[in-house]
Amino acid sequence: MGPLLEVSDLQTHFFTFGGTRVIKAVDRVSFTLHEGETLGLVGESGSGKTTTCLSIVGLLPRAARIVGGSVVFEGEDLTRKSQRELRRIRGRRIAVILQDPMASLNPLFTIFRQVAEPAFFHQQLRGRTLRERVQHLLRAVRIPSPEWRMREYPHQMSGGMRQRIVGAIALAGGPRVVIADEPTTNLDVTIQAQYLDLLKDIQRETGVALIFVTHNLGIVAKMCDRVAVMYAGKLVEQASVRELFDDPKHPYTRALLGAVPKLGNKEPLYSIAGQPPNLASLPPGCAFHPRCPEAVPRCMLEEPGDFHLADGSVARCWLLEGEERAEAHDGRTRS
Repeated sequence: MGPLLEVSDLQTHFFTFGGTRVIKAVDRVSFTLHEGETLGLVGESGSGKTTTCLSIVGLLPRAARIVGGSVVFEGEDLTRKSQRELRRIRGRRIAVILQDPMASLNPLFTIFRQVAEPAFFHQQLRGRTLRERVQHLLRAVRIPSPEWRMREYPHQMSGGMRQRIVGAIALAGGPRVVIADEPTTNLDVTIQAQYLDLLKDIQRETGVALIFVTHNLGIVAKMCDRVAVMYAGKLVEQASVRELFDDPKHPYTRALLGAVPKLGNKEPLYSIAGQPPNLASLPPGCAFHPRCPEAVPRCMLEEPGDFHLADGSVARCWLLEGEERAEAHDGRTRS
């Protein structure tokens, strides 16, 4: 069975100052997502994770535009859809859980109205059937006493409950893919763990595929099947969770893993030197080379392509030249 979602050479640019300045926020990004799978999208702030997700569902700000590539979902290229057509897909077939629940919830409407809206719009549910559907969704995300909780407003809920209600809204249309953009950032550790367990339970029960955006590698280890690492708008490594943690291929991935606190380790935490580059004026060659302790002269002059390795992982680094198993992603043989 083919992938449920296939992103190929996606390019999303921001055009500022009347179009005279171009920022390549997403630069030739490619990945796949299969039914029931969880893909982790990781990287520092500003690496392009959120813009990639917004590109998939066509929710880009006015200054941004997809200039190349495709987003094929269930055999249809979403980049060729009108906004009217995308509105019928968003919520019904692809849903999004945003980082801040208060940005997703309207303080003037009851919980019932907000959870009911996708089911009303996409599934044409009405009356008693709609009310029962809302109660079922609230129970599914572990909201106690949904019969009276659904009459309340967002300000009457705790942060953890608000995030779970956003999850209920995302599930209301019966989607096949859910994009979760750092949904646990504002939750304390205990509530965060409960929320992650809830997402896994829902995934097992419904078979929904999940794109989980985060900068927390601990969450990646707990939640994901595969990982895609972003840096400066590009995917620099893709691998299974086991391969990524056991044998990271790209120096940036190794640096991220080295910065993760380890229980019982009294050594100072490793920090990546320098700052992420300005996407409007990227350095020549590999964008990571100014911060990379393993950079060689070629890294400063020539941008690497994708190297497909024997263990199934893919990485962009000249240090891997000669280790690839077949052809690079762009079709040129590297040997």
